[in-house]
Amino acid sequence: MGLVLVMSSCGSSPKNIAVQPMGNFPVHLTDTVKNTLHRVYGFPVHVLSNKEIPEHTFTKVKSPRYRADQLIRFLKDEQPDSVAYTIGLLQKDISTTKRDANGEVKKPAYKYKDWGVFGLGYRPGPSCVVSTFRFKNREPSKFISRLKKISVHEIGHNLGLPHCPNKQCVMTDAAESINTIDQVKLELCKECKSQI
Repeated sequence: MGLVLVMSSCGSSPKNIAVQPMGNFPVHLTDTVKNTLHRVYGFPVHVLSNKEIPEHTFTKVKSPRYRADQLIRFLKDEQPDSVAYTIGLLQKDISTTKRDANGEVKKPAYKYKDWGVFGLGYRPGPSCVVSTFRFKNREPSKFISRLKKISVHEIGHNLGLPHCPNKQCVMTDAAESINTIDQVKLELCKECKSQI
């Protein structure tokens, strides 16, 4: 649950979601995300054919990563006309530049210029991306729970939802901690549901 990038609304496509596996993202996890998004939002969800992670999104400032904002643009550009929202799924590390309220790189800059994230989504917008790299866990149920919550969260931003002050809502801000994600419920609060 990364930074929220605010964008202008796009088009008037019907509300449907495409899941875009990238690289060698496992089929069973792709299906898990598909089923979860359909259950939470009720929109049609389908899986696209796997795509390679575009080379131009790679960076190595601190460590080998892929730029989340560039992946989001790639997903937007590759999105079929019949699809309103696309969520990209990958196992490689992703990062973005974390900014303050004035749009400046958050301090200290060396830490936030290339900031590793769980996921990133435009609000509102046509695409988002989630990486499993930073929330792996030896306990499979915890890993799956994190994947579901982060995916629901990022698509929520695409649908226009901001971070929610309700600490039980899946749209709450992770505040740079995986522990926050572990504490939230896999559901939208009443207020967030009313905005969809």
